[in-house]
Parts: sequence; C-alpha cells; structure tokens
Amino acid sequence: MSAPFRLSVGSQGPQQQSPTTCGSACATVARMLVDPPFARWIESGEGHTVPGAEGSTRAERFAAWERTVMARTNGVGRPGEGFSLPWPHALGTPPWGLKRELENGGSSRGTRYRMVSVRAHSEESLRARYRRLLDLVVDGEPAALYVGSLLLPRHVTLVLPGGREGGLAVYEPDSGRVLPLDEQAFVTKKLALGGWRVPWILVQPTGHRRARNGTSATYGWRVPHLAPDPSPEMLHRDE
Repeated sequence: MSAPFRLSVGSQGPQQQSPTTCGSACATVARMLVDPPFARWIESGEGHTVPGAEGSTRAERFAAWERTVMARTNGVGRPGEGFSLPWPHALGTPPWGLKRELENGGSSRGTRYRMVSVRAHSEESLRARYRRLLDLVVDGEPAALYVGSLLLPRHVTLVLPGGREGGLAVYEPDSGRVLPLDEQAFVTKKLALGGWRVPWILVQPTGHRRARNGTSATYGWRVPHLAPDPSPEMLHRDE
C-alpha cells in the first residue's frame, strides 16, 4: 500500500497540467492531503477508480481531475449550493468556486472558508494577515492565495503549515514545488510564486469547523484559540 500523501518544504508535488488550471491543481492537491484513497489513486492508480480522474499515469489522472474540478468551480453551482456566476475557463479559477471546492472535499470535514481581498492592504495589515494565517492554517485546513501583477491576479497557490520549520509553506502548482512562504516577501509584495509578486486574494479557513461532539451524531461549533482578526481600521488604513 502506498504511503500517505504528504507535502512539506522541499517536496516536489504534482504540477498543473495546463496554463489555466493552477486553481484546479491546488484544489486537487488539497483533496489528496485529506483523502488517502483519492491520493493513492492519483499517485499510483491503486485502489478504486475515481470517476473523473481516469488515466494510465499520474499526470493523466491529475489532468483529468483538474478538468473535473474546473467544470465545478467555473460552472453555475451544484444542486443545493445556490447559483454561481459562470466563469470562463480561460481566466482560470474564480475564488468563490475554489472556496466551494475546499469546503467540499479539499479540507477536513466541516471546515468553513471565507474570501479576503488583500491587494490594497498596507504592510502593517498584510503582516497582521500573515500572522492570522499562522493560526488558521493547520493540517487539513489549507488556504488558497491568489497572486499577480500590480493590475491583475494571475496565479493561485496553496498555503500549508510550515511543519517543523515553522511559519507557512506554499505549494506552487506551476513548478509543483513546496516553498517557504516568507513573511517579509508577503508583507512587501515581493513574492516569487509562478513569476508573480503581489498577493491579491486569500481563500482562508474561518477557524470555525463543524465537528462531532464526542461520539454523538449531533454537531456543534469548534472554535480554536486564534490571534485576533486584524481590526477594520488596520485593514483599510491605506485603501
């Protein structure tokens, strides 16, 4: 049996299989990290076939699932989830579609996400955002980070716990590499992720997750100890 799928700084993960599927690649990797049978199928073709992820090689299975994900994230929504604005595939993955994907199989069961625009934030508020992520991003609860130029978001990455190294790590789907997410580079908008420097949008866990109360089948809210959310004054000081 294959070892569980894990990623840490220095790892080489799967690469996105088309120029517009960076968001789909992040969603696929997020699912692989919390769903061992799914990861085993993508990695080695072992276990039960996953409909929508057919192929004879890892690259083929990964590419097929990217297409499956994009059909969901860029469509009008699934039954019971309400209407979503359709999004052209040529523009990549919309953040609301990626949010839905992370909440439905790309994170620990019941994890909730929110979208946060950070493009116009000051260095002070970006530092507060980074340190908030240190609390929010844990195993099974990653965040997505959209990066781009000064004018447009162009690329999606997946923020992961930094592990023993501390801080945060980031899966960069263009290369497949897992890199440290440097706080100062994030704060000063000098990232180097897929060739893009400026943080634009976070799709981050809320810190609230529906979890089983002991052995009961009922559900309640689990609220971990978190650093305070940055104040509205701080977040909008330079907007």
